[in-house]
Amino acid sequence: MKGALGFGGITLGFMAAALGVITMAVGIQRRDGRIMATGRQFVFMVLLGALVAAGAMEWALVTHDFSLAYVVRNHARATPLLYTVAALWGALEGSILLWALILAGYLTVTVRRLRARASDPLVAWATLVGLVVAAFFFALMLGPANPFRPTPGLIPKDGLGPNPLLQNHVLMAIHPPMLYLGYVGMTIPFSFAVAALATGRVGEGWLLETRRATLVAWAFLSVGIVLGAWWSYEVLGWGGYWAWDPVENASFIPWLTATAFLHSVVVQERRGMLRVWNLSLIIATFCLTILGTFLTRSGVLNSVHAFSQSTIGAWLLTFLGLAAATGIGLIAWRGDRLRTPGRIDSPVSREGAFLANNLLFAGFAFVVLLGTVFPLLVEALRNEKLSVGEPYFDRMTVPIGLALLFLMAVAPALPWRAASGPVLRRRLAGPAWVGALTMAACAVLGARGVAEIVAFGLGAFAVAGIVRQYALGVAATRRASGGGWPGALRRTVAGNRHLYGGLVVHFAVVVIAVALAASMGYTTKREFRLVQGQRVTLQSHHFTYLGSTRHQTGQKDKFQARIRVERGGHDLGVYAPALSIFPNSPQAIGTPSVRTGLLRDVYLTLVSSPDQDGRITLGVQIGPLVVWLWIGGGILALGTAIAVWPARRIRRRSTGRGPDPLAPPAPTTPSADEELLAEAPA
Repeated sequence: MKGALGFGGITLGFMAAALGVITMAVGIQRRDGRIMATGRQFVFMVLLGALVAAGAMEWALVTHDFSLAYVVRNHARATPLLYTVAALWGALEGSILLWALILAGYLTVTVRRLRARASDPLVAWATLVGLVVAAFFFALMLGPANPFRPTPGLIPKDGLGPNPLLQNHVLMAIHPPMLYLGYVGMTIPFSFAVAALATGRVGEGWLLETRRATLVAWAFLSVGIVLGAWWSYEVLGWGGYWAWDPVENASFIPWLTATAFLHSVVVQERRGMLRVWNLSLIIATFCLTILGTFLTRSGVLNSVHAFSQSTIGAWLLTFLGLAAATGIGLIAWRGDRLRTPGRIDSPVSREGAFLANNLLFAGFAFVVLLGTVFPLLVEALRNEKLSVGEPYFDRMTVPIGLALLFLMAVAPALPWRAASGPVLRRRLAGPAWVGALTMAACAVLGARGVAEIVAFGLGAFAVAGIVRQYALGVAATRRASGGGWPGALRRTVAGNRHLYGGLVVHFAVVVIAVALAASMGYTTKREFRLVQGQRVTLQSHHFTYLGSTRHQTGQKDKFQARIRVERGGHDLGVYAPALSIFPNSPQAIGTPSVRTGLLRDVYLTLVSSPDQDGRITLGVQIGPLVVWLWIGGGILALGTAIAVWPARRIRRRSTGRGPDPLAPPAPTTPSADEELLAEAPA
């Protein structure tokens, strides 16, 4: 019953998407607004089909319906409820189902938000493209990735359970949906980019909706990447959070191109430039999400993040090729309309800095893409195994990262068109001194590593610039309207959420960059062989092995060591690193014990359980500022929320229709705080 219900939902979703594509195509071809408006109704049917299918799968998981092969492979009666629910996206077929559900949700929000424009050809084309993508993913579930296949033979009384690594931490229930919300959300700006090219409306109007949609998807993708790093740190027991794993890279590359787009789109909105570049970036971002889907779900990679061997690889590569060919072909077709009269007047200007920023992001993305895909190409063409490891990525990406950190500090202070020497000195001298003094202080305090010291200095440079911009804006608000600093700060941010939300996001990136430099450059690791009662010391921390316990449940057999940690005469508590044996895994799965502080993390892992002599092998790691990676992710989410939150509700006109959200922006004069930030001479 549940299988039939779920497959019926998938069939409904596919049929609705296909009929929606046909209806939209007919309406566009005939230029009939009523047909276009009718076509948007199919989006709601797509959402209904996805909800029915996802609900049926969750029903089957919660009720232990082992008549479905997916439930047998990814669930067991002893699996806790949280991981039972999360099993929906714990394997290939379920992940495609979640993808389709999120895509249907995005499409529904988009057509609902633009319901007054249902007969607009631009909106109709964007809806058509979104429905084509939805039809593809529903087709995968009707064919090679059907999550509702019945169990062959006799129905077992119990299942195998989820992958042990996917039922060992609560982040498993949060990280994948966040990542998918980012991945799938890139479909919306891609749809509008194709629509703008198809209709010839390649001016700046389509950017208004696209930029906000991209920012929302980018925020989810950013938080998903940070949560994935946190999950890796808390679960895998290796003490790190980023290893340049190919599947990690698959989510990072579209993040880089989306970040480049969010910066360069400012130049197009302000100066009407970089049209081809922006369209190329958003199309590339969508194609890279499909590439990431292929890497994760085709079985070409051996990774803790990757799913097992499947038959959908050819489907995904074909769809990727069609999407890329469509985008490139449309850009070539509209080449004449994409030319703009504007040009960069001076490299020392905000648009010049944004262009350099974009080139660095594009170079960063290419370096990571090359290191990720090249070994796969060598294996496919020459049947040879080739590994590209951390040394390549660190050597190539660290200089680019430092250059981006420098531009992030400088670019917001630069004026448009050109900057004079006095203006640069007035805006950058103070923050630059803060950065230089920070580097000098780090060197005096014994910090080692040129890259780390430079990162700390550039981070201080950037933060000082951000504080300066906030102070100028608040001062302008106080002079204009009076009041205290808290109220002036609130009014300043509310008056220009995009600017000040972006500054908060920049601050978050600085926090993450500094935490990366500190934790990767100054972490200390050791392994100790201990018997009960033995005490060892590392970096003024004393570790005493108190003994061990064993716990057995239906889910796993857990061996746990008890380690007392002391520092400076203070008892920091008893840590409990563990090893667990799951029924469907012959190997022990480690669970580290981590105590997090604002300045350092103490990270213990149980490398091996007691041998015949009662000795355990204990891994000890002390890493500085690790927690600021996760705090930085939270600040980033806050800054994005500030930036996308509407400043005020727009009143509808007497016609009953509000202003066209897709119309080109009208020329505006800078606000008072923007003028002050620009420090233009009177």
